Amino acid sequence: MNHEDAAFEIHVHGDVKLREDVGFDALQDALKPLWKYAGARSLADGAASLYEDEPGIRFDPREHLLQMCWTLQGEDDFRHQLDDLCMNLNELSAEGSQIEVTFYDADYDEEDEDEGREARDDFVLLFVGPTPEAIMQAQRNLLVEDVVALMERHFDGAELGGVVAEIDKLFTGRFDALTSSLELGKPRSPGGGTPGHGGGRRPRHLH
Repeated sequence: MNHEDAAFEIHVHGDVKLREDVGFDALQDALKPLWKYAGARSLADGAASLYEDEPGIRFDPREHLLQMCWTLQGEDDFRHQLDDLCMNLNELSAEGSQIEVTFYDADYDEEDEDEGREARDDFVLLFVGPTPEAIMQAQRNLLVEDVVALMERHFDGAELGGVVAEIDKLFTGRFDALTSSLELGKPRSPGGGTPGHGGGRRPRHLH
């Protein structure tokens, strides 16, 4: 698939802890929505990032870890690959993990910024895990991390126990409601993802 004149540079970022029995072949099948979209014939062929300073897609068999810091060129239809990707990784994951997908407007430049035009950037946060509870735990951990980091600008960390307890209550109530209805409901993005927010361009990951 040729994406040389694509509208976006798409960055996929995240670490996923895998089950100990997961090997390279199973992971290659799970990641097929990514490397096939990039026009590759295999994971090995498609694992390299568009940028040399990014590690791309890596599998650490000793740590049972999938590491992704991978950029490709693509269109908005790349979103269609994310649902299959999350479903596939749910089957292989050992615990809940988050995956960030950022769409950078490839046509946006300094001249556009100087003239006040907004980029078509977008951001999607996805969660994968072996069970709904594991996915919610990952969501809860990220929310606690974000809230505590924000509030520590004004309060000592030791004062925030009550805030964390209230967040836990919210997630406990949500999980109880989901398990009682025997369904996860309809996530806003594949794999229980959440769309990004505005406020300027997201910086690229630096390694």
